[in-house]
Amino acid sequence: MPPARCPLGGHHQAILDSGGLIVRGSVVLPGLPSTDILLALGAAVALGGAYLVVVPLALYWWMNRRWMVMGRLERTGIYGLVFLFFPGLILFSPFLNLRLAGQGKA
Repeated sequence: MPPARCPLGGHHQAILDSGGLIVRGSVVLPGLPSTDILLALGAAVALGGAYLVVVPLALYWWMNRRWMVMGRLERTGIYGLVFLFFPGLILFSPFLNLRLAGQGKA
C-alpha cells in the first residue's frame, strides 16, 4: 500500500501507519492533543498559578512580617504589587487574618 497523502501539507513527509500519523519520526495519535497544545496549557496553568496563588501568598507573608517597619518606598512598592496581584489577594482574603496583635489582655 503506498503512503497516504499528508494532511499537514505537501512539504512534510508523512505516512499513515495503523491509524496514527507519523511525521518525521514522531507519532501523532488520533484523539490526543499535540505536544504544542500540552506545552501551552502547561505554561498557562503555571503562569496562572503563580499569578493567583504563589505571588499573592508571598505578598501576604511579606506584608504581615514587615507592616510596622516598612519604609516609604517599600510600602509604595508593596501597594503597587497589591494593585497588580489584586485578583489573587481577593481569593485568599477570607482565609487570612492580618489584624495587628493587641498590647495584651484588656
